Amino acid sequence: MNESKLKSTVEAILFACGTPVEAERIAQTLEIQNDTAISLCEELKNEYEARNSGIRIVKLGASYQMCTVEAYADPIRTIMDIRRNTPLSQAASEVLAVIAYNQPVTKAFVEQVRGVDCSGVVASLISRELIEEKGRLELPGRPLVYGTTEHFLRCFNISSLEELMPIPDSNEEDDEQADDEAKDGGEEN
Repeated sequence: MNESKLKSTVEAILFACGTPVEAERIAQTLEIQNDTAISLCEELKNEYEARNSGIRIVKLGASYQMCTVEAYADPIRTIMDIRRNTPLSQAASEVLAVIAYNQPVTKAFVEQVRGVDCSGVVASLISRELIEEKGRLELPGRPLVYGTTEHFLRCFNISSLEELMPIPDSNEEDDEQADDEAKDGGEEN
């Protein structure tokens, strides 16, 4: 199969699946090298971006997915009569952040960090497909561990967890706070 036909086939696969497809799976299906599948997906991704299409191809970890451009969300919701998702609560945002930055983690770890029970919030995040069970620890009681999903990456428009904003060093925060206090104190005199 020539490159043009391969690229069209990859495009058809991504369109038909509607969910993230691993480049390795595309390679196996088309009987090509994994690097070739990645290259074809990246070429398609760039082509869609170059022509300012209403559709784009996003990379989610080792997978690719075809989706619509965020700018067209409102007309799509209108035509499909989809309700806007309710935003995450403060508690859900906190739990999601603890899990995203420390995964895989147990519910007990999240509760220890937050200082409150988070069973309901964890269940809510699972139902929204932002987190999922990633297995069990080899400890007494074999507690479940949780991590983020590809849907989480899509929602936050990132390709991998490495793109998460870095957590500020607590020493840097203390230094900044001391600097701010010094400035405030200097202005009052």
